[in-house]
Amino acid sequence: MIFLASSSPRRRELLEQIGVSHQVVEVRVDEALHPREAPELYVVRLALAKAQAGHTICSDWPVLGADTAVVIDGTILGKPRDRADGLAMLTRLSGRTHHVYTGVALVDVEGVAQTRLSVSAVSFRVLDEAECAAYWDSGEPADKAGGYAVQGLGAIFIERLEGSYSGVMGLPLFETAALLRGGDTLLLESKCP
Repeated sequence: MIFLASSSPRRRELLEQIGVSHQVVEVRVDEALHPREAPELYVVRLALAKAQAGHTICSDWPVLGADTAVVIDGTILGKPRDRADGLAMLTRLSGRTHHVYTGVALVDVEGVAQTRLSVSAVSFRVLDEAECAAYWDSGEPADKAGGYAVQGLGAIFIERLEGSYSGVMGLPLFETAALLRGGDTLLLESKCP
């Protein structure tokens, strides 16, 4: 059993896919980008901050944290602020390759932390205005980093994906499994409610 320091249903589904029992612990961390911080350092720092914040709530279980960033031209595309922002993101991704960085961190019961990074390259086909508008109107991209969901309707935009499909979804299973195999922390009993 572990705690997942994320309320993302996609991350929960991915943990369930690999048979990891978990409970969600909601945490709040400052997600501001530091000056001149590289995207790969940013996602690993946030994943670690989430796991450490979860560990302060309950230190009797290992805590897993993750963070994902969609990056194009060195710019992190967060969740769209509104329709105009979402359409601008899709236009920017159209016909181009961008990168998805996902950091994952595990803090064990002793407070020892380990991190991993997944980097994927995602190539979009050329999109037209009407399909971008229809996609936005579906409601799917409103709360997704980069304004699309690889596991949903947004999949039809992806011409090629090099790297981790689950990493693009928000929790790279290869890296996560490597962290979870790193000892017997999953066998510990919890004293938390």
